[in-house]
Amino acid sequence: MFKKILSYFTPVSIHTEKSTVSKSLDINWNNGELVIDSENTNYSYGHLQHFLKLGLEAIGFEKVKAMKQVLVLGVAGASVVRTLIDDVQYEGKITGVEIDANIIKLANKYFNINKIPQLEIVIDDAFEFVFKTKVKYDLIIVDLFQDIQMPSFVYEIHFRDRICLLLEKNGCILFNTMPLDKKQNLLNETYISSFNKENFTIKSLPRVEKHNELILIERID
Repeated sequence: MFKKILSYFTPVSIHTEKSTVSKSLDINWNNGELVIDSENTNYSYGHLQHFLKLGLEAIGFEKVKAMKQVLVLGVAGASVVRTLIDDVQYEGKITGVEIDANIIKLANKYFNINKIPQLEIVIDDAFEFVFKTKVKYDLIIVDLFQDIQMPSFVYEIHFRDRICLLLEKNGCILFNTMPLDKKQNLLNETYISSFNKENFTIKSLPRVEKHNELILIERID
């Protein structure tokens, strides 16, 4: 309890370990919340959880609550899963794909995500998973980072087309991005303009964080 109170004044670290994916992983108390941080950014819970919640609010909690299958590409500590369950009161199936087994171990230990009955964790590369799965999803959340870097494939046309193909009718994609410079901002603009407007609506949500930008894609049927 003392560490939690102290965290309102300064972050308090309770566990640190090296990561082959994100350089380091830290479990910290920050402003009274237990969070996971990588070397350079908040990785799960904290402001990232609040930010992704805004994306779900943009879709509409009632619409999300009625969905049957959700795919999360990039689980980390599963903060968005907690938002789905605690705030949206979602009761459908959640499949979470995460390449870093170490962060899932931490999430199990500190956040008890292994006790979420509707959550299935798959340790796999997100790119490979989407080309193997035959399941259709109502919502796909793309939150793929290695520290502050997004893998280049998230902007590639064949990856974009594949996740769109995995959408059910009237399904949605919520894509979390972190454009840190003009080049990356241009990538987002190009990505948004590349969609077929007859089949999809696509928009970026107003930035509430300095660097993160959410892109919301909705399939039109």
